[in-house]
Amino acid sequence: MAYKITDACIKCGACEPECPTEAITEGEDAYVIDAEKCIDCGSCADACPVDAPVEG
Repeated sequence: MAYKITDACIKCGACEPECPTEAITEGEDAYVIDAEKCIDCGSCADACPVDAPVEG
């Protein structure tokens, strides 16, 4: 199951470079994870200072 980024996202950008499949992109209000590219590794969650990425 892919990760998703919740409304807790503060758009700090810490997650994006950590994603090995480049599934994370900057959205208008928060970063967004492409579920088809996500391999459920959790790197984004480990990097996030506000715990915005969660298993979806």
